[in-house]
Amino acid sequence: QFYHKASENHCCVCASSGPPRVSEKVAHRQTARLGSAIKLPCPVEGDPPPLIMWTKDGRNIHSGWIRFRILRMGLKIKEVEADDTGTYICKATNGFGSVNINYTLIVISDKVSECFLFSPPEVRPRFTQPAKMRKRVIARPVGSSVRLKCAAGGNPRPDIVWLKDDRPLSEREVGEGRQKKWTLSLRNLTPEHSGRYTCRVSNRAGEINATYKVEVIQRTNSKPVLTGTHPVNTTVDYGGTTSFQCKVRSDVKPVIQWLKRVESNEESRYNSTIEVGDHRFVVLPTGEVWSRPDGSYLNKLLITRAKEEDAGMYICLGANTMGYSFRSAFLTVLPGEAWGGVTSSSLPWPVIIGIPAGIVFIFGTVLLWFCQSRKHCPPPSAPRDRGCVAPSSSGPEKDCMSSLLLSQGGPTLPPKIYPKIYTDIHTHTHSHVDGKVHQHQHIHFQC
Repeated sequence: QFYHKASENHCCVCASSGPPRVSEKVAHRQTARLGSAIKLPCPVEGDPPPLIMWTKDGRNIHSGWIRFRILRMGLKIKEVEADDTGTYICKATNGFGSVNINYTLIVISDKVSECFLFSPPEVRPRFTQPAKMRKRVIARPVGSSVRLKCAAGGNPRPDIVWLKDDRPLSEREVGEGRQKKWTLSLRNLTPEHSGRYTCRVSNRAGEINATYKVEVIQRTNSKPVLTGTHPVNTTVDYGGTTSFQCKVRSDVKPVIQWLKRVESNEESRYNSTIEVGDHRFVVLPTGEVWSRPDGSYLNKLLITRAKEEDAGMYICLGANTMGYSFRSAFLTVLPGEAWGGVTSSSLPWPVIIGIPAGIVFIFGTVLLWFCQSRKHCPPPSAPRDRGCVAPSSSGPEKDCMSSLLLSQGGPTLPPKIYPKIYTDIHTHTHSHVDGKVHQHQHIHFQC
């Protein structure tokens, strides 16, 4: 048992919780005489207790069916009529699943032989395990074994006959093959075992068949050979996608495996590595090995969203029972768009935008301060007790020289206009289709 705490209450969930199940065997074919009563049991149990629903010939049985009564453990039919003949299904359902119990009810009279009505209908053969029959072309080396499956059912029970190249196998050949439970087993294969094997399944209702092609390959004294130039050294942009491919020629289907050399400072990144010579390697997941028309085998290693740690040496290893061959190639990952010696993608956006803007702001502040300092009057040549008279707050603004002349009784001069500098800073951010982003600033000065 295990326990689960919900809120402040403790709820015990027993290990037996699950979908409903049939608690006892039942006879799926039932007979009833006209006018009698019959009960069809539905022995199911489950945790939580299942909900029971009955159907007849696909229609739900409900309270409107006067002579039918649904009980806790079955269905009771009163005063059976001839029309009650049909298929009844008890369906039990809970939160974990459901289970069905099927019945075939036959209503008979005293004048009809019960045995005649009780005989089941004939059903043509059908393969009961098609998933185990999908691979119809099989290649095996000399001395190995193979099993050919043709599990089937039907009514009456069908017979099976095995043929090789459209010729029935003799009892000796079948005996050597050890036919058992719809399976033909061929052991200690020789080149003579190569051919097309057909299972022919039949009964009175019909016939079906399936054919396997078996090819027995002579063992060779040579190990696999990596053909062509692959894998080759490859370069990829940071975040890009690339692939290595490996083409192997072998008389039997080889095992193709990809390895990546682990540098001394990278061993902590991997849970397990293997040692080959003076280096350590990590075994990479391998996809499907494809058979090519020229008799070679091809496998590809796909690398997506390339990162710095993906760079390094990769090895393609091809092996069979006679040995192995390998070839190495290097992957180079180019850095992203650099800015200031640092990859721009590695810097946060506030830093990327803030540093240039801060530099421009400081430059503008210094320039503004310099211009404002020019507005102050130069040291006067007049006596020290006479100085600049500050312009009144209500009069027009006058420069320092005008104030000085006024204080000395001189002529009034028009005020001299000094420039006031205004700065306008704009930051523009541009995003490109290839994912690159750059920023630049515009500075406008206005007097």
